Amino acid sequence: MIDNYQCQTSTDYVHALREIMQEISLLGLWRANFFNKAAFYGGTALRLIYGLDRYSEDLDFSLLCPDTSFTLDKYISPLSEELASYGFDVEIEHKQKTASSAIQSAFLKTNTMQQILSISANEEIANQIPHGKLLKIKFEVDTEPPPKFKTEIKYLLHPIPFSVNSYLLPDLFAGKMHAILCRNWKGRTKGRDWYDLVLYASNFPELHLEHLQERLWQGGQLDKTKQLDANLFSTMINTSIESLDVRQAKQDVMPFLKNDDKLSIWSSDFFKEVVSRIVLV
Repeated sequence: MIDNYQCQTSTDYVHALREIMQEISLLGLWRANFFNKAAFYGGTALRLIYGLDRYSEDLDFSLLCPDTSFTLDKYISPLSEELASYGFDVEIEHKQKTASSAIQSAFLKTNTMQQILSISANEEIANQIPHGKLLKIKFEVDTEPPPKFKTEIKYLLHPIPFSVNSYLLPDLFAGKMHAILCRNWKGRTKGRDWYDLVLYASNFPELHLEHLQERLWQGGQLDKTKQLDANLFSTMINTSIESLDVRQAKQDVMPFLKNDDKLSIWSSDFFKEVVSRIVLV
């Protein structure tokens, strides 16, 4: 699996190892019948299923129906066993959800240097990794998902063929658009969202407006007395573009790209052209 990445630097190895861990984790969840209850969404779903050309850190899932009694506990053991079967020494730290959050999360952690050494990386590469540095994957499940989304079965081929339940593309796009419009990421612009926007608008331009409306209602960003129509959406996205710190957005996404040439064109005018290609459904 690592050979497919043609790694040249320590950063390449870290990205590759994280993604391999993600794929093995999904396989473990499939074996545990997790996808009977939940669907895969977010940036990692876009990369692994639809070929997003940037790396993604987290594994994001949504229950198919709200269930406040849901717990990750029954899935932790099969997840850990699957990773261990491929030689990963993994510690899984479970984070109990707080009263104010519908998100349950766990962190998958492995020693980066140890894993690089176990796949026979040469000493020059291995020595670039600080001793004790942990590679982390955040695993989150939304136990109170906003409604009006649909899912479909998709197939992954690594490490063996298996299936995942995933949001349909227009609903994936709605989730990404909600992040673009509303995410407050430690006061910083998350350029990864804007990078993904370009992929959606270029290749999968249909956006499910009703699901986006449900996300905005649930998050309190849109009053439930208001309907999200094309005009209001246009106003909201153009307001976000006007306030975008393009330089900061570039800095955020660069570590996740092998080639950042695509960022040279970024500007407010560029993103206004990009969003004009969105098809609301």
